[in-house]
This record gives sequence, structure tokens and C-alpha cells, in this order.
Amino acid sequence: MIVNLLLLLGMTGTGAFASLCLKRAVKPVLWHTFFSVGFYAGGILYLLAALLNIWALRRMEYSVVLPLTSVTYIWTLVLASIFLKEKITKDMIRGIIYIIIGAVVLSISI
Repeated sequence: MIVNLLLLLGMTGTGAFASLCLKRAVKPVLWHTFFSVGFYAGGILYLLAALLNIWALRRMEYSVVLPLTSVTYIWTLVLASIFLKEKITKDMIRGIIYIIIGAVVLSISI
């Protein structure tokens, strides 16, 4: 059970970091984005997240893994707040609470 939980946290965290890398890689001229290190780092991290997702799907039921990928939104909110200085609103916190409740209910079946 612990391995499955760590696998899901690693998968979702890696996906969130990939998004952050791609966000930081975006340039005003789209073509310049392709020459950014963040563009390639984001792509590699997305590939790693996909491989972790495949591994998770081999170990757990699809009906458990897919809904728990919503934990990525929690990682994304935290990373956006820290690295992009985005403001966290009450609605965002409410949404995170719902995600956590859903993840706990589903994790009972892991």
C-alpha cells in the first residue's frame, strides 16, 4: 500500500513539475520556446510521469488510479504559488479540500 501511495504521489508531482517547466519555457514568440531548456525538461518530466502512470496502472485498478491523478492539481497549486507567485483563493482551497476527501476515500481501496 505504501509503495502504491508513493508511486501515485511521485507520478502526480512529476506531472505538476513538468507543467511548471513548460509554463516557464513559454516565450512571446512560439518558435523561441523550442530553444528553451524548460521546454525539454518539461517534456522529459511528462514522459517520466507517463511511465510512472503505466507502472501505477499495472499495480492498481484503473478506477482508482485515474481519479487519484487529480492530486496533480494540488501539486500545481502549491508550485504556482511558490514559483509563479500566483494567489491562492478561497475557492481554490475549497477545491483542494474536495480533492483530498476524494483521494482519501479512494485510497482506502488501495
